[in-house]
Amino acid sequence: MLTYLVSGSIFGISAGLSPGPLLTLVIAESIRGGLRSGIRVSLAPLITDLPIVFVSLLVISRLSRFDAALGVISLCGAVFVAYLGYEGLHTKEMSISHEDGGNRSLQKGIIANFLNPHPYLFWFSVGSPIIVKAFAVNVLAPCAFVCGFYVFLVGSKIVLCLVIDRSRSLISGKAYKYTMQALGAVLVVFAIFLFFEGLGFLGL
Repeated sequence: MLTYLVSGSIFGISAGLSPGPLLTLVIAESIRGGLRSGIRVSLAPLITDLPIVFVSLLVISRLSRFDAALGVISLCGAVFVAYLGYEGLHTKEMSISHEDGGNRSLQKGIIANFLNPHPYLFWFSVGSPIIVKAFAVNVLAPCAFVCGFYVFLVGSKIVLCLVIDRSRSLISGKAYKYTMQALGAVLVVFAIFLFFEGLGFLGL
């Protein structure tokens, strides 16, 4: 069981700190709306991944049939991430907003992660097969893997939010504007990658 806990933790911290739309959004919302907004985005995988994990466990033996679905999800994700990038590129405020982003931050995180094909790819190709093998050990083994994965996935992002919150005072005036525009540009780049990834899944 310890092996599955360790492997889940390693996968979790790797996914949590890997460059991608959600990580970029965590950084952007932490700067824009503060610690709470960043944490809300960080919690998005706990909401979006549950149905993904459930479905992947049910259809793991038919993974090859899901290329088209992953392609559509990726293309939708590209559009949404491009919109977030557009928002960032058109940031005009010259000072950091200290207003709490409210539920909008969580909603952004949920949409961004739900339309990102990477969680689907991980759970269909890696996570679910590991869980199936873990059940052969004992009931607690798959729980250890999932717990380790999400504690470190979400935890690593929250730690990043804390670091950003401590240094927010260093980002003000034009620095804030340029930082948000740079993050917007990064999101646009991710949107382009998601677009071509979607075309690849569709065989185009």
